[in-house]
Amino acid sequence: MIRKPKGTNDILPQDIYRWHYLENMIKEISAMFGYREIRTPIFESTDLFIRGVGDGTDIVDKEMYSFVDRGGRSMSLRPEGTASVARAYLEHSMDKIQERQKVYYIGPMFRYEKPQAGRFRQHYQFGLEFFGESSPLADVEVISLAYTLYNKLGIKNISINLNSVGCDKCRKEFSNALKKFLEINLDKLCEDCHRRYYKNPLRVFDCKNKNCKEILSEAPITTNYLCDECKNDFENVKHGLDMLGISYKVTPTLVRGLDYYTKTVFEVVSLTLGAQNAIGGGGRYNNLIEELDGPDIPAVGFAAGMERIILSMDNEDINIPHCDDIELRIVPIGKKALEICFRLAYDFRKLGVKTEMDYRNKSLKANLKLANKNNEPFILIVGDDELIEKKGKLKDMKENKETLVSLDNLENIIKIIRGENAKKD
Repeated sequence: MIRKPKGTNDILPQDIYRWHYLENMIKEISAMFGYREIRTPIFESTDLFIRGVGDGTDIVDKEMYSFVDRGGRSMSLRPEGTASVARAYLEHSMDKIQERQKVYYIGPMFRYEKPQAGRFRQHYQFGLEFFGESSPLADVEVISLAYTLYNKLGIKNISINLNSVGCDKCRKEFSNALKKFLEINLDKLCEDCHRRYYKNPLRVFDCKNKNCKEILSEAPITTNYLCDECKNDFENVKHGLDMLGISYKVTPTLVRGLDYYTKTVFEVVSLTLGAQNAIGGGGRYNNLIEELDGPDIPAVGFAAGMERIILSMDNEDINIPHCDDIELRIVPIGKKALEICFRLAYDFRKLGVKTEMDYRNKSLKANLKLANKNNEPFILIVGDDELIEKKGKLKDMKENKETLVSLDNLENIIKIIRGENAKKD
C-alpha cells in the first residue's frame, strides 16, 4: 500500500467541517477589518525566499523543498506566505491601484521539519498583510484582528508576546553588541549557533538547544538599543493595545524566525499546547518591498498555522458546529417513487437544502438507522401509494413525529425543516 508522505495529513470528510468553520470565521473577521483575499502560486523562484525570508534562517537553510525545473530554474514550494504576497504586490503595482492595501490568504505551506503535534511538512496557514501604512496603529490593528479571531473561535488560554527588533540603524548597534557577547561564549554554543554567529547573529535566538537558551538568557536585548523613533513607535503600539484592553507580555528575546522583520514583532501562544505552543505571529517589515527591488513601502502582517488553531480548540473542548450537515434525507418506497424522489432531491438542492437520498431501495428501517448515525434531522418518506395524492411523510427524527406534506409545496416543507411557520397541508 502506498501511504501518504511523512509529515503530511489527510483531512477526511468527517473532519472537514472543522476546517470549513475555521476558514469561514477567518473570512468573516478579515472582511470585518477591511481585508480582501489574495491567492498566490504554491511554488516560486527560490531566490524570492532567499532574499525575502533571509539567507541564514532555518527556513531557507534547512526546511525548504527546492527543485530545478525543466528550464533549469531553481524553484521552491512556498515555506511561508508573506514573501509571495509581497512579490505579487510589487509585480502587479498594487500600490498604484490603491495607496493602502489590506489582503489575507489561506493555503498550504511546505517546510521539511520534524513532524509533531500540530506541525506538518505540509501545513495550512492563514495570513494577512497591510501594505502602505507606517503608523504604529496599523501594528495594533493587525494584533487586534488576530486577538478578535481567537476570541471569536472561543480560544481563551492565549498569551501575546511582544517585542521590537528596531530598524536597520539600531539593529546594527544591537547586532554588534550581540556579536561581542557571542564571541565570549562561542565555545559553549552548539554548531548551529557557531554558523549563525558568522552568517546571521540574530538567528541564534531561534536555537532550541537548552544549553544555548540558558546562555542567551544573559545576552543583550533589542529594546535596550532602540533609536528614538523605534522606541516611540513601540510605546505607541503598547499604548494602542492598552487602549483596546488587549493584554500582552514584553518578551525581549522574541525576534521571530524571518529576517524581513523590523520594529514590532509579536507571537500568540496557546497555554494548552506545551513546548510547541505558538499558534500565530507576525510583525512589521518595512524593508521587504524595497529588498525585492520595489519602492520604499512600509508593511505589517500576521500568520497562523491552522492545524495549531484547531488543536488549541480541541484542547479547550470548544464545540465546532457542523455547518455542512445534511438537512433532509429522502426515502423512496417503490420503483415509481424512486424517479419522483430523484427529481425532488434535485429540486430541494436548487432551493438550498442539503439533501441526501437512498438509491438502493434499502428498507425504511435501514434509512432511519443511517439518518440517526449521521444526525440527519428529517426524513421525507415517499411511497407509490402516497404519490397518488402527491403526498409524503416528513419525519422529525428528534421529536419522533410524522407530518403529512404536499410534494407540490416544497417551500412549506423547507419551513418545517428550518423551524419556520408552515401551513398545514
